[in-house]
Amino acid sequence: MKFEWKGVFPAITTQFTADDQLDIQMFGKNLSAQLEAGIHGVILGGTLGESSTLSREEKEMLIRFTKEKVAGRIPVILNIAEGATKAAVEEAQWAEQLGVDGLMLLPPMRYKANDRETVVFFRAVAHAVQLPIMIYNNPVDYRIMVTTDMFEQLADCENIQAVKDSTRDVSNVTRMINQFGNRYRILCGVDTIAMESMLMGASGWVGGLVNAFPRETVLLYHLVQSRQIDKALEVHRWFLPLLELDLSPKLVQYIKLAASVTGIGAEHVRPPRLPLIGGERQQILSLIQKAVAAEPGWMHDLQLLHETAATIRS
Repeated sequence: MKFEWKGVFPAITTQFTADDQLDIQMFGKNLSAQLEAGIHGVILGGTLGESSTLSREEKEMLIRFTKEKVAGRIPVILNIAEGATKAAVEEAQWAEQLGVDGLMLLPPMRYKANDRETVVFFRAVAHAVQLPIMIYNNPVDYRIMVTTDMFEQLADCENIQAVKDSTRDVSNVTRMINQFGNRYRILCGVDTIAMESMLMGASGWVGGLVNAFPRETVLLYHLVQSRQIDKALEVHRWFLPLLELDLSPKLVQYIKLAASVTGIGAEHVRPPRLPLIGGERQQILSLIQKAVAAEPGWMHDLQLLHETAATIRS
């Protein structure tokens, strides 16, 4: 399907049962909440999806279920995070055959490739498939910075269309736009600076806390895009303590706990991750419960959400 890299794309969590099986029922409940809120695409198998722990069979199950559930309403994107170029190419081709609508592509994992190696890696995957690709630029967690010079070298790969910018540098949005105009769509990959990034010209947001708060995330996106800045600021200031959970190495546990509080997810994670316990769990739980209790009532108004979305479409 043709689509725009624009809007809210949840990096959706993978739900597990207490005995470490895929919990498709709970995954479907969370996905339904995302769709009801009006998300614009969904990303499977990212960090929040605990991709490194999933078998290919489990990924296939998630892809097939998600494709059936969304029924062509939004694109289904698969994350590719591999150490070998051959493995990344094979994974991308396999995903294309299964019918995913696009790919999110990380640089080589584990080995810190230099600029030339990283560009060749990206080009190999791009040339192997017809799918649209979003490069995941996260030098903080994955040690490789995809520079504007590297994006210049990739500009002739027409299916490399977007970048998930997790550099933590809002100015990078402006650098990319200054150098490339609209050649690459930019989606913010860090929850805490999504509003600022979109004000600087990012076209969307790959969200984390959206897994627990889909309505609030989509509302903030629409308020920013329609330049209702005072309302957007009110949402952002309420949301920030929760959005900061996205910055922790335990973001999966924190966000799954938040989703359990809001009733659209479970806390179960796959080892080596372990569920939160003791004082740490109580501290994070208290933060989440305090935020939920303090949420302004007007943010629950679905009619406002739909009206704000309609303002952008018109």
